[in-house]
Amino acid sequence: MSTTQPIRDRQKLEDFKTYYQIQKPNMRNYTIIVVGLNTALRISDILHLTYDDVYQDNKVQEHITIRERKTGKENRILLNREVRLALASYREELIRSEMFRNGNPYLFPSPRRTDATLSRSQAYRMVIAAARAVGIEGHISCHSLRKTFGYHAWKQGSDPVVIMVIFNHSSLSITKRYLCIEQDDKDAVYRSVYQNTAARG
Repeated sequence: MSTTQPIRDRQKLEDFKTYYQIQKPNMRNYTIIVVGLNTALRISDILHLTYDDVYQDNKVQEHITIRERKTGKENRILLNREVRLALASYREELIRSEMFRNGNPYLFPSPRRTDATLSRSQAYRMVIAAARAVGIEGHISCHSLRKTFGYHAWKQGSDPVVIMVIFNHSSLSITKRYLCIEQDDKDAVYRSVYQNTAARG
């Protein structure tokens, strides 16, 4: 069985992220993808976010605190500017929806049931459709959103130990597997090592 992969290519990542904003507008789908790419939350935790988890006094909170469904661990997460903008726009659509008016508490409610979230299978189909539409190949799933966060955080120089803490992993070895480091990534290190030192010399 293939391992779920992160989206490595920056241009394809941008195309994927904005697919439901530009190519096939759907504010709910766009917001799910933006939240996933920017918070490192598992899709089950994203789908179980409630309105009150995210909004206070009708505004997006800067931090949210959740208890992870898989681990039972509490996690406090900063919502960066991109996430807050998406959630602010999405709120305008959400509060007009029939499910919200009927009392469904979830941020991404089921389109049919007032006590349920959007299903994982619906989220999976949405992610796959966007990935394939913009030419992303390989084994992509909802988990790719989480892995993409870790991969690009690492590529930008974030400490793997901090990434491990964000992921709530129990060991660095698990985080290393999540980063899906390939030969190209190793080659880039070989090419760049000592380059700054040489330039200064």
